[in-house]
Amino acid sequence: MAVRRRGRRRAGVSAVAVGTAGAVGVVLVTATGCSGRGAAAAEEKVPRDPLRAVREAPDVLARSGTSSTVTAMEMTSGGTRVTIDGTGAFDYAKRAGRLKILLPEGASGAAVGQRRPITELITPDAVYMKNRGAGVPSDKWVRVETASLSDGNLVTSGATDPVSAAELLRGARQVSYEGERTLDGETVSHYEGTLDLRAAAKAASPHSRRQLEAAAKGFSTKAVPFEADIDERGRLRKVRHEFTVVNGEHDRHDAHDEHDEGGEGASGVAVSSTVRLRDFGTPVRIGMPESRDIYAGTIASP
Repeated sequence: MAVRRRGRRRAGVSAVAVGTAGAVGVVLVTATGCSGRGAAAAEEKVPRDPLRAVREAPDVLARSGTSSTVTAMEMTSGGTRVTIDGTGAFDYAKRAGRLKILLPEGASGAAVGQRRPITELITPDAVYMKNRGAGVPSDKWVRVETASLSDGNLVTSGATDPVSAAELLRGARQVSYEGERTLDGETVSHYEGTLDLRAAAKAASPHSRRQLEAAAKGFSTKAVPFEADIDERGRLRKVRHEFTVVNGEHDRHDAHDEHDEGGEGASGVAVSSTVRLRDFGTPVRIGMPESRDIYAGTIASP
């Protein structure tokens, strides 16, 4: 997709990538046609303040009702690259949604050439996973509190959910407008920059604060590069984050102390997480599991 540039392009942000090995684990905007003033009117719709446009995207999304979503998480470690794909839908008023995650071929006991699906229900406080494997009966759900995970469940379950992906943008600190491009047949404004996990946690809505506070403590880098596409209504249509997580709990604490901003020298897994939103207004029905359907036994690592 060709990008039309306006003005000078900022210096490229270094691609800091993060991920968790073996982890099981998006913002679009509609540009309406302009009549009368034509191109001049379109020019006036370009946000004059890229930082404000990005930081306000979470609030706009919260008022946007529902949408379908497509996720992709790419993890690279030691020359090996795997991709986890997801599809689903979210209700932004309830801050809840449903995703079907496809693990890489042969992962977690799946037969060679097959990709095991995991169903995930995401709520403000917890994620529920079905067909998780690792000794859990296939008809049972596993419930995990997101704030209890070292990354706030931004990558652990194989997808960064749309609400969390948007909330991260509250911590944007360096943003540049990179022109317009076409996404799903519509014109969107493209932004690039970096965000600070700690700033995002402080500015997050109450429902997301504990989750992002956990992420700010758990990731080896606090500065996260991102790209975001926003439509003329201010809705997030696509967002991509690049994280870095070091291997091992001991190394993680060392990284906090010695490599607070960039984590230089820390070895880990590179994770690029992309979330794409479309079909706003899609009906979303989320049936929560009964208590008897939630697995109460010991849960092994996936």
